[in-house]
Amino acid sequence: MTGLSNAAKRDIETVLHPYTNLDTFRSTGPLIIERGEGIHVFDSEGKEYIEGMAGLWCTSLGYSEAELIERGEGIHVFDSEGKEYIEGMAGLWCTSLGYSEAELIDAATEQMRQLPFGHVFGGRSHERAAELAEKLKAIAPHDASKVLFCGSGSEANDQQIKLLWYYNNAKGRPEKKKIISRLQGYHGVTIASGSLTGLPANHMDFDLPIERIFHTGSPHYYRQGEAGESEEEFSARRAQELEELILREGPETVAGFIAEPIMGAGGVVMPPQGYFEKIQAVLDKYDIYFISDEVICGFARTGNMFGAETFGMKPDSISVAKALSSAYVPIGAVTIGEDMYQAMIDESKKIGTFGHGFTYTAHPVAAAVACKTLEIYEKRDILSHVRAVAPTFEKRVLGFADHPLVGNARAKGLIGAIELVADKETKKSFDKSAAIGAVAMGAAQKHGLIVRALAGDIIAFCPPLIIKEDEIGEMFDRMARALDDVEAHVQKEGLRG
Repeated sequence: MTGLSNAAKRDIETVLHPYTNLDTFRSTGPLIIERGEGIHVFDSEGKEYIEGMAGLWCTSLGYSEAELIERGEGIHVFDSEGKEYIEGMAGLWCTSLGYSEAELIDAATEQMRQLPFGHVFGGRSHERAAELAEKLKAIAPHDASKVLFCGSGSEANDQQIKLLWYYNNAKGRPEKKKIISRLQGYHGVTIASGSLTGLPANHMDFDLPIERIFHTGSPHYYRQGEAGESEEEFSARRAQELEELILREGPETVAGFIAEPIMGAGGVVMPPQGYFEKIQAVLDKYDIYFISDEVICGFARTGNMFGAETFGMKPDSISVAKALSSAYVPIGAVTIGEDMYQAMIDESKKIGTFGHGFTYTAHPVAAAVACKTLEIYEKRDILSHVRAVAPTFEKRVLGFADHPLVGNARAKGLIGAIELVADKETKKSFDKSAAIGAVAMGAAQKHGLIVRALAGDIIAFCPPLIIKEDEIGEMFDRMARALDDVEAHVQKEGLRG
């Protein structure tokens, strides 16, 4: 790397470049594009280039254009009539810093004016890519060597599959390709990541899952624990089932296991006592790569920077998106360990290129907003704030367990859920035709609260991380009024049978 600029050296040590010979790239380094104007771009030395590829066939209007946004403020959003709602779901588990955060808007605007688009194919790069990769490497809950960017959590998990297959081919293990996910898990909606997702509606009539993707049992103790079975015993049973699946398929054919620290769309399912410790032991026993899907749990949501830290997981890689940019601009990423990176260099050298990447991989505007988001988390000590208000949040969620509609209440950090049932004693669910979850979501909306109804009449809560104690109180006061309305509806319609 002699003679390379500091920016180029930083990039080499952090960013994984699509469609690049990863071996030769280590010595040649990237072409750092710093700004753009019209049909021209300028590198870090000030040299001007005509952009003869419109970026990657895409910047049709050239460089240096403008912008537009909608109506939201802090933890509140406003409809077309001007009615105010508390955003109890942070959009879709994602607007961690709330709405109209000026520093994020400014970061996007500044970057748009300087370099609105820049790709990282073929050894090209820009400073925001390396800056963001450095920040992610520094906080990752495992020993990360490189970061491969993308546009969403679905793409991140799709990449995880491809990288694991690529890695095992490079290591001379072409049969080690099967990946195990979990029933009720949610990992995206592409063909591959949608196959990892363990929800029936995401598979039915889409011809999913694809081959080499398997599912083991969910950690949903409330619904799936057997009579008299403790959480530890349930966790041991789930670990045994995983081991039996691995042995049935052949350990030499199983490449990886993916899990959300807390299941999100599958019902905000918390891992029962001892769960990940027992799962980890099985994975270690059979040399199975462990992916932590941190798309929802990452960046302080559970009271630590990553859910893996909260639950004692030891992943080999993580997938991130959503709160990486507070959802202001789409961006996702996966972290890669040194062993995988070295194998990728060898394979890239053999083939002549690393044949993977998206047009928007490490998009400079998305990267700039993500860098600013991580900076805000640090300088405002969002982690300490979450830890300070989480007890109030958790107490209010768990307090709903006393309501006649609620069979189970669960929460960790600033994510939680209540599960609505027809009979608390037997855990009997309402008939699907009653659509009680949707009724509760509508009642909450009437009271000025946005929540999400998940399958199984589960109401999920995931407010922006900036929520204050009094706002938590108001949020759940509105939910309490909504639940009382739903209970009145249930009694009036005789829905308990």
